[in-house]
Amino acid sequence: MAEMLGVSPSYLNLIERNQRALPAGLLVKMAEQFDFDPRALAAGEPGGGVAAIRRRLADPLFADLEIDRHEMEEWLATSPGGAEAFARAFDRAGVAGAVAGGSAQDDVMTAVRREIERWRNHFPDLDAAAEILADELRLVGADLYAALVERLRVKHGLSIRILPSDVMPDLLRRLDLHARQLQLNETLDPSARIMALASQLAQLEARSEIDALARGATFVDRNAERLFRRHLTNYFAAAVMMPYVRFLRACEATGYDVSMLERRFGASFEQVAHRLTTLQRVGARGLAFFMIRIDRAGQLSKRYAGASSAILAQAHGRCPLWRVHHAFERPGALTVQLVELEDGGRWFTQARVVSAPGGRGDAAPDEVIAEFAIGLGVAAEQAGSLAAARGLDLAGAATPIGLGCRACLRAGCPQRSAAPDGRALTVNDRERGLSALSFVED
Repeated sequence: MAEMLGVSPSYLNLIERNQRALPAGLLVKMAEQFDFDPRALAAGEPGGGVAAIRRRLADPLFADLEIDRHEMEEWLATSPGGAEAFARAFDRAGVAGAVAGGSAQDDVMTAVRREIERWRNHFPDLDAAAEILADELRLVGADLYAALVERLRVKHGLSIRILPSDVMPDLLRRLDLHARQLQLNETLDPSARIMALASQLAQLEARSEIDALARGATFVDRNAERLFRRHLTNYFAAAVMMPYVRFLRACEATGYDVSMLERRFGASFEQVAHRLTTLQRVGARGLAFFMIRIDRAGQLSKRYAGASSAILAQAHGRCPLWRVHHAFERPGALTVQLVELEDGGRWFTQARVVSAPGGRGDAAPDEVIAEFAIGLGVAAEQAGSLAAARGLDLAGAATPIGLGCRACLRAGCPQRSAAPDGRALTVNDRERGLSALSFVED
C-alpha cells in the first residue's frame, strides 16, 4: 500500500496509529488508487474534521480567539474526544437557540444544508442515473427540450402546455394530473423550461434514488425532508442538462468559462455555477468551487461549499469589500476579484447578477423583479487555468476581506460598521482614524 501511494511504510504506519495527520494530497491518491469515496474517512473524523471544526469556530462567538489551522489539526490529533464533544455541544446549542428564538425555519434550512454538506453536494447515484437518461435522450435528437417533451409524452403520458402569464400569474409550473399536463408559464426562458421538464422526469424516473437519499438523511422535520428532496430533484435535472463526463470535459477544454458553458449546454449562469460545485466523482474530479446567492440586502438564499470547504460560503457574515455585493451595479457583467482572508487563505471569485425564473425584461416600473448576485469562487492556487483569471497575477496583491465585521479583527477598515464580538470599543475625542469604530486589539 505504501509503495502504491509513494510513501514510506513507517510514515503510513504513523498515520494508521493517529500519530500523523492524513494530508489532503495523500487522501486524493488513496481515493484514486483504491476507488473509494473520501467522505467515508471524513465522516469518521472528530467533529467532521478540520473543515467542519473551522466552520463552527467562524461563529462570531469565537471572533477574539485567533486559532489557526495548525492548532485545529493538533487538537484533533491529540484530543479527538474533546473535539467531538465541542462539536456536539456547539451543534446542540445552535439547534436549541433556533428553537428558543422561534427560528424553526432557520433550523429546517440548517438541517438541509448540513445534509448537503455531508455529501459535499455530490450525489454519485443521481449523476450516474442522469447520465444514462441523457444518453437515451440524445438518441431521440439533438434538441434536449424536444427530447424531454417526447419522453414525457411517450413514457409517462404527459403533455406540455405553455400558458399565458395572466392565466398562471403566481405559478411558474403546475402538474395537472387530471388533464395529464405539465403546464409552464410563458415567462420561463429556454433554460428554465428545460429545467422544469427535467425536474418532472426526476420525480418520475429517479424516485428510488431520491427516496433512498431522503431516508438516509433521517430528518425529524417533514419540511426539511421536502426541501432536501427538492434539492435532489433539481440536482438530477441539472445533471441531465449537463451530464457529468461531457460537462467536465467542456470545463477543462474551455478553462471553466461559464459563459461558454452556458451556451454549450443551454443552461443559465446560476445553473452552471451550481453544477460546478458538484464535480467530485472519484477519479474524475473538477476544481473545487463554492457558490453563494445573495440579494441586494445581502441576505443569503443559497450556499454550496462543495469540496472547497470554503469558509466564505459557510460563514454567517460577509464583507462589503467582497465585490460579490458590487455585482448589482454592473448587471450582465462578470465581476472578478482576488481576495485574502485573515487566515491567509486566498480565493479567486467571480460574480454576476441574475434574475429569478419568470422575470420579464419588459416589466413595468412598479413591478417587482427579483434579482440575485451569484458568487462563484475557487482557491487561488487552483485558478491558474481559469479563463476568467487570465491576465490576473494570482500571487500578487489581493483585497483583504473578513467574514463580517463582528467576526473580523482587521483594524483600520474604513468600511467597518461594528466592533468584533468580544472586543471593546475605544473612543478618542482627539483622534479620528480611517475607521469610525476602533476597538481594543490586544
